[in-house]
Amino acid sequence: MEMPAATRAAATPSLTEKAARRIAELARSEPPGSMFRVSVESGGCSGFQYKFEWDTARAPDDLVLARDGATVLLDPVTVQYMAGAQIDFVTDLIQQGFKITNPLATASCGCGTSFAI
Repeated sequence: MEMPAATRAAATPSLTEKAARRIAELARSEPPGSMFRVSVESGGCSGFQYKFEWDTARAPDDLVLARDGATVLLDPVTVQYMAGAQIDFVTDLIQQGFKITNPLATASCGCGTSFAI
């Protein structure tokens, strides 16, 4: 079932300043024109998992999040699973990495990249 346009707009995934800075920093060591792609795939210990990769091609139906020199691509299926989610970059005492806070997730695992809806 597809969400109404107004709901989709209000539920667009977002990118924090810290995540944008880290993506822009990492992009400097990638080929020119590289964009950070976030996708949702089946798998992981909770049913779905996030995938992060570099891409040099934007599909016509990709959602593009641009902030502070960073470009993030999300395909339409991923956008449905990440409605209202926030992509962040966190650093703590034992690890650092991208963290997605997803209001649609009903469960997640300790690794932080696997979730259930």
